[in-house]
Amino acid sequence: MFYDFLKRTIDILGSIFVLILFFPIMVIVALVIKLISPGPVLYSPKRVGKNGKLFTMLKFRSMYMYKINGKWVHAEKYLETNRKLMAAYKKGSYKLKKDPRITFLGKFLRKFSLDEVPQLINVLNGEMSLVGPRAYQFEELIHQQKVYPHTSKYVKIILSGRPGVTGPWQVSGRSFINFDKRVVMDAAYVKRRSILYDIWIIIKTPIAMISGIGAV
Repeated sequence: MFYDFLKRTIDILGSIFVLILFFPIMVIVALVIKLISPGPVLYSPKRVGKNGKLFTMLKFRSMYMYKINGKWVHAEKYLETNRKLMAAYKKGSYKLKKDPRITFLGKFLRKFSLDEVPQLINVLNGEMSLVGPRAYQFEELIHQQKVYPHTSKYVKIILSGRPGVTGPWQVSGRSFINFDKRVVMDAAYVKRRSILYDIWIIIKTPIAMISGIGAV
């Protein structure tokens, strides 16, 4: 369809443009991450993509690495070993407002969404779109649908589209919006299928990044 063709064209051209624009910043961020904390520059979690297919999402690592049983592991693995932190994580809609695992650079990157820039490579690969619903964790979708049973119908709609680097919730409060309200927004976006709405969200994204509102 014309919408799909035009959206994909905007994804490719837009992501190439932004990658070129942000390249000097990406180099600096990568160097600083390497200097302040042991471990890889990029964090590569699994996320649920179109039609429920899992893909490897790319982000700048914003958390410390932890040594468990003599091996360095990412903070996500450390979370699994800390019951108190895990309980707060789930209660906070899979977010921690005061997360002790985040580095001082990570706080800056997250506040201004700079940790998300490598996802433009996911866009070029066709795994994500510039604009779309949030890229959810598999465990998050399963758990939250149990907490909010009525959200299953919205999740089904969401998974019919590609997740986005930015989207309705990212420009409307981010972590201030709980899962039950977030999926309603994401499902409405997928059903809308509007290039003009995509452009409006893209225009609002730099404002949301600079303001840092709702960032965790």
